[in-house]
Amino acid sequence: MRVDEIQKKLEALGDEKAVVGMARFGITAKTVYGVSMPKLRALAKEIGKDHDRALDLWRIPNRETRILAGLTADRGRVDEPLMESWVRDFDSWEICDQTLLNLFDRTLFAAGKAEEWSFREEEFVKRAGYVLMARLATVDKKAGDDFFQAFFPHIQRGAADERNYVKKAVNWALRQIGKRNLALNRMAIAQAETIQGLDSHSARWVATDALRELCSEAVQKRLLKKRNKG
Repeated sequence: MRVDEIQKKLEALGDEKAVVGMARFGITAKTVYGVSMPKLRALAKEIGKDHDRALDLWRIPNRETRILAGLTADRGRVDEPLMESWVRDFDSWEICDQTLLNLFDRTLFAAGKAEEWSFREEEFVKRAGYVLMARLATVDKKAGDDFFQAFFPHIQRGAADERNYVKKAVNWALRQIGKRNLALNRMAIAQAETIQGLDSHSARWVATDALRELCSEAVQKRLLKKRNKG
């Protein structure tokens, strides 16, 4: 299916009421049709993978075309220049997260970019670094504890960022790493307690919210059961 045909299909699937609702949750872009994620995933499955077409879709500054680009690009052809080009275009938390979770998370460059982007000042680029940390804690089954432990200094540094989309991603990364196994859970709790003592409203929120989940009975039982099975 050609790009112009995809655009027409997206327009037909659009919902103006959904656009208003999305805006309330910070889902914005230069153009938004209001197509739901289930419909976008179904369309991505229908049109299939096509990396060159995905590049053309990304060039259109539209929420739906950019999410489709991430869903239909060829992960094997993703390189660092592409990642840097796309991350600079992120203009909402949703496009940031969907691109990372659908495409960038399993590339060879994910871990390096997670660290590198956490130092960047642009809000959605910095968020991208921490979202990648959170995602790797879920999908990288082979990485050892030291791999994730190396992210803790970056999490502590980012916890004081008062911007909502950054601090929520920092919190997400801390919680996901701390839910990977009991050893990392103990490390994450210790890290959260350190962060809680920082002179920052944002840091205290990040830590308090993370501790609530990491210390919960449900998480502790699940991790203990996982360790006993292993």
